[in-house]
Amino acid sequence: MKKKVSIVVPCYNEEDNIEEFYCRLSDTISKVKSDFDWELIFVDDGSRDNTLQKILDLYNKDKRIKIIEFSRNFGKEIALTAGLDYATGDVVIPIDADLQDPPEVILRLLEKCQEGFDIVNAKRATRTGDSLLKKFFAALFYKTINILSDIEIPSNVGDFRLISRDALEALKKLKERRRFMKGLFAWIGFKSTYITYNHEPRFKGKSHWNFMKLVNLALEGITSFSIKPLKIATYMGLLISSLSFIYVLYIIIKTLIYGNPVKGYPSLIVVILFLGGVQLISLGILGEYIGRIYEEVKQRPLYIVKNYYNDNRANQGKHYR
Repeated sequence: MKKKVSIVVPCYNEEDNIEEFYCRLSDTISKVKSDFDWELIFVDDGSRDNTLQKILDLYNKDKRIKIIEFSRNFGKEIALTAGLDYATGDVVIPIDADLQDPPEVILRLLEKCQEGFDIVNAKRATRTGDSLLKKFFAALFYKTINILSDIEIPSNVGDFRLISRDALEALKKLKERRRFMKGLFAWIGFKSTYITYNHEPRFKGKSHWNFMKLVNLALEGITSFSIKPLKIATYMGLLISSLSFIYVLYIIIKTLIYGNPVKGYPSLIVVILFLGGVQLISLGILGEYIGRIYEEVKQRPLYIVKNYYNDNRANQGKHYR
């Protein structure tokens, strides 16, 4: 029996890249042996340009294409989740439409899959097009999260990878609302390996990920896979309390020996500001975790599908998850 390969493509305002991406992907698919069937799942994440229309034009020409149209922008992590939910292949390959992840690498992912691996990660050997600052913070993030987390998250690995059906079914059982997909891929385990490739610049347009969005994604990853920040706040409180107690003893002894001259206003202000800063940081850490609890208990759907276009040309309508 032929194996089926699902290519999942989250899209947000990618009208300038869709056609070139599809051409390169089609060329890659044509080089694969005929013992594979294919489905191409495009997830339109509430695009405000002509991305959806570009995909619909391709859909009318290629019966392998399926389209998930969101009712609004839900974010890339959710768009990727929707694509994985709708994928029916024996193996699934998420890939971005901006061509930073070359479609030609799919051939190497499939070769590794034939060796019996459930997950084949695509590791970036180079990050062409990324600034030195972005590379620095990316390296810092992976080092930090792997120190704080009990789960090792592969460094320089994005969402581009191959996942077997068994691994995908395990992944779909993870129902949390605040999703950090790189961590979830690592959490499920399974037999995995990696290949390396050169991460290319965007074909056209600018990245939608600005610095603050990347910082928020990093915080999302850390709070999703570690409670050590809470422990750090606790240890910091214990340390400061201990130092404060020692300082109180010092003041008492000094007062008994030398009296109580009116001094120390600058040091007093410094101590007050320091303690206030530590308290605010601790409250911020608590707020991050409480916010996650708040999002989870509401149990809102992860996404709302406005229209779903499949290869039968008949199944259109609203879907919720």
